[in-house]
Amino acid sequence: MAVERDGWVVTPSESYNHWSERMRFQVNDTLFFKYKKGSDSVLLVTKENYFSCNTKNPIQSLAEGDSIFKFDRSGHFFFITGNADNCNKGQKLTVVVMAVRHKPPQQQPPSASPSPSSAEGPADSVEGVPAPSSERKSDSVGVVCPTWLVVGFSVLVSMV
Repeated sequence: MAVERDGWVVTPSESYNHWSERMRFQVNDTLFFKYKKGSDSVLLVTKENYFSCNTKNPIQSLAEGDSIFKFDRSGHFFFITGNADNCNKGQKLTVVVMAVRHKPPQQQPPSASPSPSSAEGPADSVEGVPAPSSERKSDSVGVVCPTWLVVGFSVLVSMV
């Protein structure tokens, strides 16, 4: 990707948002913002501050040069440059992190009850009915390993 070589800049060769729309982000994925310390910063902001390019009250500020941001939850994340003029020129990024898919709880067989009396008859018996399988397939979606994503963007895949 051409964006990978650009770094965190005002005019990347591919729009940051166009790039992020093609990706499938998951919790624990990491973005690496490539920029020189003192020349720029990355601000995690609210949706409102993203659209208005308000740099005054960031949720988090990354300003030490090449910075790593790890997604700790699913949902929308809004990043802008610390330079409001550059933000207004399009140096900003939205990322949607997919919801975590949990394995459904396994069903337990009914608890054992006292054996039926002869008056209740065989209709109450569960003999011959197989117990539910304790083996289930995962219905998780996506890549098995965490992905390292670089804004400036090199996509590195690491096996954990």
